[in-house]
Amino acid sequence: MRLRKITSLTALLSFVPLLLTSIILYIAPQGRVAYWAGWRLWGLSKTDWTNIHINIGLLFTIAIVLHVFYNWKPILVYLKDKSKNLKIFTKDFNIALIITVLFVLGTYFQIPPLSNVTQLGERITMGANARYGEPPYGHAELSSLKTFAKRTGLDLKECIERIKGKGLRFENENQKIIDIAKTNGLTPQQLYLLLRGGSKTSPAPPAALPESPQAGFGKLTLADFCQTHSLKIPSVLHALSEKNIKASPEMTMKAIAQKNHTDPIEIYKILKKYMQK
Repeated sequence: MRLRKITSLTALLSFVPLLLTSIILYIAPQGRVAYWAGWRLWGLSKTDWTNIHINIGLLFTIAIVLHVFYNWKPILVYLKDKSKNLKIFTKDFNIALIITVLFVLGTYFQIPPLSNVTQLGERITMGANARYGEPPYGHAELSSLKTFAKRTGLDLKECIERIKGKGLRFENENQKIIDIAKTNGLTPQQLYLLLRGGSKTSPAPPAALPESPQAGFGKLTLADFCQTHSLKIPSVLHALSEKNIKASPEMTMKAIAQKNHTDPIEIYKILKKYMQK
């Protein structure tokens, strides 16, 4: 009986941090931005929140399974008809099943109001991305200084001179950006600002786009893309219109693709060619 009480209380108590971490991860910036900008909430990084969410979710699942085990007899009562015969597909069970299926299918096919929930999360996330700043390319912090300088159009020798000029601890050009940043108490983003000799508000020199788009490209608005790559929105809109692509700054790449009966990869190719001019 005591273990049964502990199981029920564990399920209840673990639900609280599970709900909390779900909300935090719902509003947090995407991973590439969180790692790049050193995003933290209450002293915890996105990795910390994700790990807590996973393990608390595991604890909650175990507690629920045990809760079902210890309450199996009452559950069987729910699955009996008026004649007290065991029947899985009772009226109550069918209603619960339909509700569950509707939530799954509604989410998959993006049917309101469930689609509104996911879209709201995307808007909040993209707002956080814009607030904290996108990296020059996906997982840029994992690149060596040499690779990073090449991909961002920075001069490697000047980068090394700036690092040494600021008295930062540094090994060699093959050291990862994230390791250099951590060693000196900086975020990768702060190190990048130092390397290019600017501030967060100063425009970065446009860097060539990689062959394939970074994760989350489809969720980027055209305005966010232009801001990240220091491009003028009217010029980009004109370049798209020359390819018969209709778009507006507030539209996401996915929405632009859908409106023009194509896919985000094709939009990316057009933008890549435009930046190569």
